[in-house]
Amino acid sequence: MIVTGDDGVARALNGCILFLPQLHGKAVRSVEGVSGPDGTMHPVQEAMVTCHGSQCGFCTPGFITTMVAGHREGRQDFDELLAGNLCRCTGYAPIIRAAEEAAGQPVPEWMQDVGFSVDDADDDACFLPESKDALAAWYLRHPEGTLIAGATDVGLWVTKDLAELAPVAFLHRCWDLQFIEAPVDALRIVASVTMAILHETVRHYHPSYAELIRRYGSEQVRQAATIGGNIANGSPIGDNPPALIALGAELAMRRGDEQRVMPLEDFFLDYGKQDRRPGEFVEAVMIPREAPALRCYKISKRFDQDISAVCGCFNVSVEDGVVASARIAFGGRAGMPKRAGAVEAALVGQAWSEDTVLKARAAFALDFEPICDMRASAAYRLETAANLLVRYFHDLTGAPTSVLEVAP
Repeated sequence: MIVTGDDGVARALNGCILFLPQLHGKAVRSVEGVSGPDGTMHPVQEAMVTCHGSQCGFCTPGFITTMVAGHREGRQDFDELLAGNLCRCTGYAPIIRAAEEAAGQPVPEWMQDVGFSVDDADDDACFLPESKDALAAWYLRHPEGTLIAGATDVGLWVTKDLAELAPVAFLHRCWDLQFIEAPVDALRIVASVTMAILHETVRHYHPSYAELIRRYGSEQVRQAATIGGNIANGSPIGDNPPALIALGAELAMRRGDEQRVMPLEDFFLDYGKQDRRPGEFVEAVMIPREAPALRCYKISKRFDQDISAVCGCFNVSVEDGVVASARIAFGGRAGMPKRAGAVEAALVGQAWSEDTVLKARAAFALDFEPICDMRASAAYRLETAANLLVRYFHDLTGAPTSVLEVAP
């Protein structure tokens, strides 16, 4: 569906995992509402017909709503925009051609939706706070409650596991949790910043991290998912924590009026367990503005829209040919995201050379006991992690290492 807030931005979102309170004060359009009041087709609909972009029709509503939202915002990155929609009949070429053809047409007058002002909703069982102060006070009263920002994970608790969540606080109206500050030497990213907004900011500072975010879920997921939700969820296969740990990120936590700051790597204690007190929530994460040696590698069976089998992030500092410091973090290899301390120790103080790197590979077996699941075996994860260190060495020399760059 297409959801437009009072900021006037149209976003394609997955309606199947949205909760009704998340639509409070927003304009909503399903595929039935993209044509004009008199039945005039939207330029996207016309292009899909003329370009033969629809066959069985099962996937067409999703493509249409995503393309219409992109058309409204002037998007031209069609491959990325449509990566969250799947077609098994027509194939993607005619759909991309339809998006390109529609792009030259003006946005119809009837598509100028804007969200609207609404009265506050202050029911403790379903709370929509307007500020982080109101959220902090509510969470102290209801430490057993569930905080929902984008619902890209929590929504599945309900649709798949039939979970009962009450009491619930929805965070999308906490405007003071939805911005990024960029002082002289750091970026302060508050918790409800979506992955789509984070990508647009981070690509100017950390392009490798931004490329990792580009493969995070799909367009619809990135428009809803938040960095705070991803961290607080504590998933061992989340793609954000390895990058943030490699950057030396700090985490700002809040409980009532109390605030504390900790290294992000200390937040994760064990599988499903984090250093978070009852009634305490993630307020922000701070990362340096510069880390030229940061590289992030996501290994998955599919390039787009897949959970990582291994996600490794490397940040090595070299002075006069010798490794001065190293921060290497992984997800998908153990019960929580963590640093590869033994590998780091094998590198620091040594000459930055391929020989040093090859010798350090053995230390990965000391750092992790990889898990075995449907995505990869423990042996595969261990060997892949070691190979990523070699890839990192060659990446820093400027050699092409991405599957998008290397050709036979």
